[in-house]
Amino acid sequence: MTAMPRAAGAVRRPIWTRWGLHAVLLLIMAIWLIPTLALLVNSFRPSAEVSSSGWWTAIVPPWDFTLANYEHVLARQGLGQAFINSLFITIPATVISVMVAAIAAYAFAWMDFPFRNVLFVIVVGLLVVPLQSTLIPVLRLLASTGIAGTYMAVWLAHTGYGLPFAVYLLRNYMGGLPKEVFESAAIDGANPMVAFFRLALPMSVPVLASLAIFQFLFIWNDLLVSLIYIGATNSEYLPLTVVVANLVNSLGGETHYLTAAAFITMALPLIVFLALQRYFVRGITGGAVKG
Repeated sequence: MTAMPRAAGAVRRPIWTRWGLHAVLLLIMAIWLIPTLALLVNSFRPSAEVSSSGWWTAIVPPWDFTLANYEHVLARQGLGQAFINSLFITIPATVISVMVAAIAAYAFAWMDFPFRNVLFVIVVGLLVVPLQSTLIPVLRLLASTGIAGTYMAVWLAHTGYGLPFAVYLLRNYMGGLPKEVFESAAIDGANPMVAFFRLALPMSVPVLASLAIFQFLFIWNDLLVSLIYIGATNSEYLPLTVVVANLVNSLGGETHYLTAAAFITMALPLIVFLALQRYFVRGITGGAVKG
């Protein structure tokens, strides 16, 4: 058999070029990971060693690591309860915002109603409204309904703040789905709700996962919204970000406790991103160019 001719215009890169590219990428990745590695190492070191030597000295024998820092912040500083509070805030707020945005995006993409395009432009235009300018009006509205200072207030606030970007991303992706699939479903008697749950949602899993990552990271790392709508004195509902900020003020120079608290805060977002990263690029690129 004769070898297939190489496609016109195809250029095979020299092997040294590929190795050089990989080396540069590995170097950038290593530099990017250094702060995280330093934080992890210092979180397991005693106070005396943290204040007297650099973190890199701890990675060579003799090792003197301890779990006392984590035990202290989880038990005495209330980070265990704050971690649970962050889950109660982040998971429902992420699910609510993604589902509401998915329904709205499907309507903008595949349903005909008056002023559809105008409403979509208005929703996307809310992206330019500064979040800080809405804090006091929204807080007064929530206080008038009696839900300020509760999880419900933060859920509704994060849903509202996340909807403009979420609707924009999902609408562009759903607008690029095959039109023939929805036409065939309509001919078979499927109503818009059936088409949404049976067709649009399953075909939009990559972009939904990407949006869920964005929302989860934004809400998990949020300090301002939780601080405003829950309040600094309502300690039973405070999330990790607020509690860690209070640790900075109360512990001062005890940075070995702060490193443990900070790593607890960033551990779950890392797990979520690594678990869903295969959907991340597909969803973002699809939502950016389709529609």
